[in-house]
Amino acid sequence: MKANAASRYSKLSAPRAVFLDKAWECSQLTLPYLIRRNDTDNRDNSKVDKTPWQSVGAKGVSVLSSKLMLALLPPQQSFFKLQLTDQKEIPPEIRTELDLTFAKIERTINEMIAASDDRVVVHQALKNLVVAGNALIFMGKDHLKMYPLNRFVVERDGNGNVIEIVTKEHVNKSVLGDKYKQTKEQQEAQPNSPSASSYGGGSGYSDDDLVCVYTHVKRENNKFIWQQEVDGKIIPGSIGKAPIDATPWLVLATSRVDGEMYGRGRVEEYLGDLKSLEALSQALVEGSAAAAKVVFTVSPSATTKPASLAQAGNGAIIQGRPDDIGVVQVGKTADFRTAYEMAMGLEKRLSDAFLIMQVRNSERTTAEEVRMTQLELEQQLSGAFSLLTVDFLVPYLNRKLLVAQRSGKIPRLPNKIVAPTIVAGLNALGRSSDREALTQYLQVLGQTMGPEVLFKYVNADEVAKRFAASVGVDVLNLVKSMEDIQGEEQQKMQQAQQMELTKQQGQFASAPMNDPSKNPKLLESNDPEQQQIQQQQGTEQAATI
Repeated sequence: MKANAASRYSKLSAPRAVFLDKAWECSQLTLPYLIRRNDTDNRDNSKVDKTPWQSVGAKGVSVLSSKLMLALLPPQQSFFKLQLTDQKEIPPEIRTELDLTFAKIERTINEMIAASDDRVVVHQALKNLVVAGNALIFMGKDHLKMYPLNRFVVERDGNGNVIEIVTKEHVNKSVLGDKYKQTKEQQEAQPNSPSASSYGGGSGYSDDDLVCVYTHVKRENNKFIWQQEVDGKIIPGSIGKAPIDATPWLVLATSRVDGEMYGRGRVEEYLGDLKSLEALSQALVEGSAAAAKVVFTVSPSATTKPASLAQAGNGAIIQGRPDDIGVVQVGKTADFRTAYEMAMGLEKRLSDAFLIMQVRNSERTTAEEVRMTQLELEQQLSGAFSLLTVDFLVPYLNRKLLVAQRSGKIPRLPNKIVAPTIVAGLNALGRSSDREALTQYLQVLGQTMGPEVLFKYVNADEVAKRFAASVGVDVLNLVKSMEDIQGEEQQKMQQAQQMELTKQQGQFASAPMNDPSKNPKLLESNDPEQQQIQQQQGTEQAATI
């Protein structure tokens, strides 16, 4: 790869301009600090963010991004599961040992995620996805790094696959250290070499300590190759590569239209309601402030002096007539009510769009109604869940497994035998729907046929496993199989039979014919063997009786 990152960034910035302007507009109505208009605004502290007149947009973005993060990376729960691709030829004993090994690997990956700052960076990326519809995550060895839309450009092929990425960031020279000195020496050795400023990609700052660093990522065959450049020169030691299925560069986009390089955020879909609510909120706030202002008027021909009225304290007595004094009133109560009702309608629509649950306020609101309302809201995000599962969870997991295997934290996994399966995101939403359907089926069946008939026709073992799968609980060594239940029942029957035989033997031993004091024939023979034979005969006779 040649050093042309600055020129590629400048060229690919033109198609991004439309999406960046729209993202900035959406950010101004929700979280103004999230998206900047260009790549130099991140360090320009002279610009003050405009504060919106309403907070519905900010609350919606925070709630929706938090829900997405909890659905994609649930705490204290694995978002993936390792499974065997073909279990027909594997004995049950080996399969159990493999399941235990897989569970240990899953715990190791989850502990790595919990010990890192991945969830913080992912949450920030999800905010950018909700507002701007685009975000870029780089998975380093120790931590993640997120790039907003104003600091990266992307190129896709006809199928929507990423083939080129260029990022731009301003870094202090002291961070680069000797690497910057080496690139500077290379540039001085070739004075005619292109630099970042020649492409219009300079930092734009008067501070000489800042340099513009470009990272150029390009797809070649079945892998990604990247390098970093400063002033048109490649930084020594910055070249890297990774396979496509385990790339550390995750380009996230929501609601992407065919043929477009970038996605569109959820805020853009409801931008009209946000603009209307912003205008109504400003009118209501300013009008309420005007209506709350108290101004007294005094007739020019009145004997009451304005100074006396202004200086009079609470409960004071002054000379004058009440008819000479008036109060300025706005008289727009009906208009304010109309605007307020319209604003409340817009707020409700936006709350539903951003999954802000508003339960019916009544004395008979049940927990079932609250749960169904929440489930209905979450089902609206099935499209976002499916996109994030494919674009984020799958490559994120592949990269985590690759890094963990290379570092020796987990053993090598054969690709043709072991396959990871995502159980979060859209799959978690599907599991919740399956749980609702299974619960409703059992309730209707139990009410119609009765609990006795229900357990006669329904397999309790399968019901327990399906409920565990619907909530994401591993059933290994938790739910008893039918073989274990039958074995326990047989063991109980054997113990009961043994106790019955022991009880009968005690009764036979206490019979009169087996007692030497009551049966003289047992004393006639002094031979112990003969006595034992006679005692056994007596026992058999007693059993026959």
